[in-house]
Amino acid sequence: MTGVLEVLVWWAALTGIWLVLIGTVDPLEILVGAAAALAGALLARAGRRAVTDR
Repeated sequence: MTGVLEVLVWWAALTGIWLVLIGTVDPLEILVGAAAALAGALLARAGRRAVTDR
């Protein structure tokens, strides 16, 4: 459950940054940003685990 929460927090933060930085907010931009943020959140978790598990 902790992993899901960590990914959710990363996703929310990255999605929020995306929404602040784009000029126009239309549904396609939100969808693309949310998908990119999910990929970034999963990579951030994997990177943190790689460093922690050493």
